[in-house]
Order: sequence, then structure tokens, then C-alpha cells
Amino acid sequence: MFFKKRAKPESPVLHATDEDFAELVEKASGVRIVDFWAPWCAPCRLMGPILDEIAIEHAGDGVTVVKVNTEIAPHSAERFEIRSIPTLIFFKDGEPLFEMVGLVSKPVLEREIGLLL
Repeated sequence: MFFKKRAKPESPVLHATDEDFAELVEKASGVRIVDFWAPWCAPCRLMGPILDEIAIEHAGDGVTVVKVNTEIAPHSAERFEIRSIPTLIFFKDGEPLFEMVGLVSKPVLEREIGLLL
């Protein structure tokens, strides 16, 4: 007996570069969770599915996840003094509020989002 897999909803995660960072994050309203990552970083790859779920589940709440590959957008990473990845910076209405460094569990992210909404 075989079961059909349910199609996963398309993740609304945005991908920012140095050129469009300001437009996607700093000029945007609502909550933005900006994930500074790199493809070779194992903890970053583990964060990917967690952030996809967050983006899907909170899309209607005004929460958007924006991923910034530090190899493609080095100036954005330098501007925010990113020294370790993954680093998440939480923005609200374009203003950076706080950051979290390292692998962060979904319940912790949910708690922080709840405080911002």
C-alpha cells in the first residue's frame, strides 16, 4: 500500500543581494527575519527547513523570511558585522531589533515572533 505525498506549499522566503537588501528589508513594513548564511555551512543548511516552515506559517501575520548568502552579498554581511553564521537579525518596520547567532530551534523562533507581533 502506497500513500501519495502531499505537495509542500511553496516557501515565500525571499533572497536578498547587496543591491536589493535595502528594498527587501530596510524599506519594508512588518517583521523581517534576515538569515545570513552560506551554502557550505552545515548549521545554516539545518536552519533552512525551519525558516521555510516559519515563512509559510506566518506569511499572513506580516512576517517575512529573507535569506542573505554571505558569499553573494558580502557588503550586507559586513555592514551588520556578521562574524558567525548562521546569524538571524530580526527587523521590524525596517529597524534592526536584535540578533541570534547559531542554530535556533523552531520553538525559540516562534516565541520571539510572538513577542514582535
